[in-house]
Amino acid sequence: MQNAILKQFTKVGVLLGVMLFSFTPINAQKNKKINDKVLSTMKEATRFMMDEMSYNGGFVWEYLPDLSRTWGELEAKRTMAWIQPPGTPTVGHLLLDAYHATGDEYYYQSAQKVANALILAQLECGGWNYVFDFAGEQSLKDWYQTVGKNGWRLEEFQHYYGNATFDDSATMEVAKFLLRMYVEKYDPTYRPSLDKVINLVLVSQYPIGGWPQRYPLMYDHPFQGKADYSSFITLNDDVIPEIIEFLTMCYQAMGLQGVKEPIMRAMYLIITLQQGAPYAGWADQYTVDDLKPAHARSYEPRSVNTGTTVAMIRLLTEYYKLTADSRFLSGIPAAIEFLESMRLPESEATKWKRQSNDPDIFLVPRFVCPDTGKPLYVHRKGSNVQNGTYFINQNLENTIGHYNSATFINTKALRQLYEDTKKLSAAELCIDSPFLQTSLIALPKYFTRLRGKASQSEVLDLVGTLTQNGCWLTPLKNTSNPYQPYCDSTPSDEAAYIGTMVGDQNDTSCYPCTTGELCISTGYYIDSMRKLIDYIDN
Repeated sequence: MQNAILKQFTKVGVLLGVMLFSFTPINAQKNKKINDKVLSTMKEATRFMMDEMSYNGGFVWEYLPDLSRTWGELEAKRTMAWIQPPGTPTVGHLLLDAYHATGDEYYYQSAQKVANALILAQLECGGWNYVFDFAGEQSLKDWYQTVGKNGWRLEEFQHYYGNATFDDSATMEVAKFLLRMYVEKYDPTYRPSLDKVINLVLVSQYPIGGWPQRYPLMYDHPFQGKADYSSFITLNDDVIPEIIEFLTMCYQAMGLQGVKEPIMRAMYLIITLQQGAPYAGWADQYTVDDLKPAHARSYEPRSVNTGTTVAMIRLLTEYYKLTADSRFLSGIPAAIEFLESMRLPESEATKWKRQSNDPDIFLVPRFVCPDTGKPLYVHRKGSNVQNGTYFINQNLENTIGHYNSATFINTKALRQLYEDTKKLSAAELCIDSPFLQTSLIALPKYFTRLRGKASQSEVLDLVGTLTQNGCWLTPLKNTSNPYQPYCDSTPSDEAAYIGTMVGDQNDTSCYPCTTGELCISTGYYIDSMRKLIDYIDN
């Protein structure tokens, strides 16, 4: 019996061997054809973006195929390069990622072109603005006086400061890219510009440890009776966390000892900025002298922000992993209690424009008065910059559409994160922390993000949808009203634009495009390339 079974297994093994011998070369050949096509598609798409879409190595966000109109966060001139992600430096990161995946020097050479454009765009102070104009500063000022000034909801573009911004990762996205360019081959070409931005970060840090939104400090744009907010210590849009991350990268990849103390000072400031109970969260901005919550744009009131509080809880767990200092965990329970105390009753939550079926998720106001705990809901009236205004009350209905006045959170998940982090051993904490190791740690291989894995069907679809001239066409996400001078600036109580992304024809703010018009999108190119890179890498 045993011999019969053994013979049967032997036959099956021989049969499987024959099958593998027969099919493996075929599969390998098929996979090689796909890989070759993927590599060819990547090269074609990149050549098109570099040769046809970029302007001197710079990119904006979206282009009509005939280049008659282009956009960043607002409509842009053809001569502009957008710095905010997914703009010029993000393309640079993608090109380095493609170089790492393929070893093809073409991608490194293309990354050099992008780096050269960004070095040209670097301000004397060492940082970058949201946008750069190759046509010169006067051309940029003209843009600010027309398109920028009339973006109703985009108040950060209504005034030309002429200095650098840490907002929206603008300066830090470039700084990280130039750091990567330098350590890739230690090409001294990039060291002066890199040193310049490192110096900017160090000199712009307040003694207490935080950073302003913009630098050099400017106070020349008081708005609607309130002080210019750009000098306030800023957490909003990850200003302080992004700078800490960049300095940490410099420490781990270059061994710059001088940045460690500023990093630690900034990290411990996050603990200090937490408000006391019962509103034990974090604000988006703080006045420098007394570290009290402060206002920003007219629809960003002085408040404790529940969304920012969630982000800071997660950030503090990361800082604990970097330092093994339990002080970073000490304020988390109080912060979670604050979030849970702000849960809106069902009678209020049903008024919100979106609902959730997840029993662990509940709705809270985004902005909370730091003195009274009352929710601060944002509304607007009018139709454009000239006649419109924002205002605050406690009514959750008819809030503005471009900036959520309430948000869903999951404190159960936050508690689990907190408990899991506390359980980490000293050995586990040392694995990825440059501060707990004695040797340099290489930077990650890839910087551009991929959500999930790229399936073969997605990859084949990307290969098949590349046009004959080498680009991907995708529906235009956002469009805008072309700039036109005002005819009337009389204050208005117009209610038609309460919940819209854009006002009347005089508002240059972008809004969702619903016509199905096709465009060439820098973000879509980056996302598509990242999927192809993932396929090649695996």
